[in-house]
Amino acid sequence: MRRPGAKGWLVSDLTKIFKAYDIRGVVPAELDEAIAEATGAAFVKVTGATSIVTAHDMRTSSGPLSAAFARGATSQGADVIEAGLGSTDLLYYASGSLDMPGAMFTASHNPARYNGIKLCRAGAKPIGQDTGLTEIRDLVADYLDSGVPAHDGAQGAVSQRDLLSGYSDHLKTLVDLSAIRPLKVVVDAGNGMGGHTVPAVFKGLPIDLVPLYFELDGSFPNHEANPIEPANLRDLQAAVLEHGADIGLAFDGDADRCFVVDEQGQIVAPSTITALVAVRELGKHPGSSIVHNLISSRAVPEIITEHGGTPVRTRVGHSFIKQTMAESGAVFGGEHSAHFYFRDFWFADSGMLAALHVLAALGEQDRPLSELLKEYTRYVPSGEINSEVSDQAATTAAVRAAFEGRPGVTIDDLDGMTVTADDWWFNLRPSNTEPLLRLNAEAADDVTMARVRDEVLGIIRGN
Repeated sequence: MRRPGAKGWLVSDLTKIFKAYDIRGVVPAELDEAIAEATGAAFVKVTGATSIVTAHDMRTSSGPLSAAFARGATSQGADVIEAGLGSTDLLYYASGSLDMPGAMFTASHNPARYNGIKLCRAGAKPIGQDTGLTEIRDLVADYLDSGVPAHDGAQGAVSQRDLLSGYSDHLKTLVDLSAIRPLKVVVDAGNGMGGHTVPAVFKGLPIDLVPLYFELDGSFPNHEANPIEPANLRDLQAAVLEHGADIGLAFDGDADRCFVVDEQGQIVAPSTITALVAVRELGKHPGSSIVHNLISSRAVPEIITEHGGTPVRTRVGHSFIKQTMAESGAVFGGEHSAHFYFRDFWFADSGMLAALHVLAALGEQDRPLSELLKEYTRYVPSGEINSEVSDQAATTAAVRAAFEGRPGVTIDDLDGMTVTADDWWFNLRPSNTEPLLRLNAEAADDVTMARVRDEVLGIIRGN
């Protein structure tokens, strides 16, 4: 528990939940309504906002945390528009369309005991450690220690506004769905916010929807709302085969990420979706830049180049993607984690918008999804493999020493360490929060991928 009046201890405590891109912690032990209220006040102070917009997911603590945040914000004279239940990309829509800072209350794919706050400036511009989040954290520590300062002017007002229909309509202006054939689509919402947004977005489309776990339930009674873990996609894969569906879609808890399963029940790599959407966006905006993180498949920059675009490689993480997109004017960006970013959506990420692109690409032609995606799939990935280590730097150095100097091998340190050869590459990155090293490898064939993967893991794990 926190100790009132112990400012230094509070800053240390808050550092645990103020992450690189958001605020996240166990409720109420690490994140409670007092912290949320202080964060609302600090958010107004740092952004200078006179009005802000909020939304929250289905967790039982999300509504109370959002209300506490609003109390803090209004205490400093800012008006608060509450959108109520919504996905994270609905909050980005709200921030962009209303041109005001926003706060989303969600812990995304984390277990039920967690919650968090994602903050953005007007126009859905990200707030991270280097763009205001550290300043907000320090103010929160001051406010918890000494109290939120009194505001000279009038308090702000709280109002409610339904933004779901506006969000749905806006997304459908960004993707031409007029020519798609009827499709049977299984969607696994994982008891998360996809169960709230999918029916609104799919309304009026020629889609036979098979819903899985659309009941909003922050206890996640069926499986974790984290589709990056293959175990959480098994129900979707089975349902696609059972219903003879054309495609399966899985959303995470706050529905800002979307994973795809083809008609054969096979999981589609997010890099494949990045390549597909990149080609579609280049069709609308020829010659544009496309951003991809350094763990994306080698096929992604190859395909972007082949279609007249300029691939831009960046570090992992949404703040880096968004910053690089803004600097380069990129029309689209994709990550291996199934975050997809769109210039026309205020450079923000939207799993739903990516899903609409895939549905449009599938529905505009007659081939099954597995056939359509063959042209975007070229290499064999390992997937992300985590290894617990006692010394991340020393273990990484041992891997470097094993590969450095080999003919045809290059090494760069943009984000962790990436080792590249003609027909394979791997990236080794330390976790920021755990004593882990994360390995991603890719090669031209299964045998080569397994050889490289196993050699690196052998060094990491001392085998």
